[in-house]
Amino acid sequence: MALPVPISFEFFPPKTPEGARKLCAARAQLYAAGPQFCSVTYGAGGSTQAGTFDTVRQILAEGVAAASHISCIGATRESMRANLVALRDMGVRRLVALRGDLPSGFGLGGEFQYASDLVAFIRAESGRHFHIEVACYPEMHPQARNPQDDLRAFAAKVNAGADSAITQYFFNADAYFRFVQEARKLGIAAPIVPGIMPITNAAQLLRFSDACGAEIPRWLRLRLQSLDGGDPQTIRAFGLDVVAALSQRLIDGGAPGLHCYTLNQAGPVLALCERLGL
Repeated sequence: MALPVPISFEFFPPKTPEGARKLCAARAQLYAAGPQFCSVTYGAGGSTQAGTFDTVRQILAEGVAAASHISCIGATRESMRANLVALRDMGVRRLVALRGDLPSGFGLGGEFQYASDLVAFIRAESGRHFHIEVACYPEMHPQARNPQDDLRAFAAKVNAGADSAITQYFFNADAYFRFVQEARKLGIAAPIVPGIMPITNAAQLLRFSDACGAEIPRWLRLRLQSLDGGDPQTIRAFGLDVVAALSQRLIDGGAPGLHCYTLNQAGPVLALCERLGL
């Protein structure tokens, strides 16, 4: 029995042999959910490029479609062209095209300024070979001046050739539905897939969210703060209830899929899939 909508998973490149072993085991478990694809993140300024490409190769060798993140800040057209050739030679057919952030202490650099520049470059270099995903932010990118500018930046990426989008994670379904509605008013027809973040560690989630600008509703923040430091099983059970209810509402409201930020862990995502009817 399949999920009512396609599901995909995001991993980050492991930094140690032990991390690599754990990720391999997690992937083996998660494949039981039949993901449409698995994406692999790309560090600031391409700092994890080798690890990203290695993990992508492993996923492809395991018989699953892999999407490589690729970011353009600090990159030259020559280096980006070489990356596209390498990814194409690997058998990659899907990319997550991002502006990205430079490591601390580096200037802007490179020959690309925006993700829309990268999308246009990929299309010019590779035609329709790659399905291009881009990022979008139902609650506004933390560096955007206002929601209207943020929406226009998203439209620029789609107009440059993006096929679909994955959102930053959120916990307010209304923010997602409103964002999709506003995007449609601008003529953006591309599928907008909500990003889903399992809740397994209260302090970690609060830290992540404060850093990336994802809004945690007051009731949820207060509950997480009250659970912080308590029984991990209680936090996971509460988190599953919250995220499953959010995911079901998104599916019922017409979301074209779910993209799960796994944090390289299988258990919380599998529990979500089971709750949703796998």
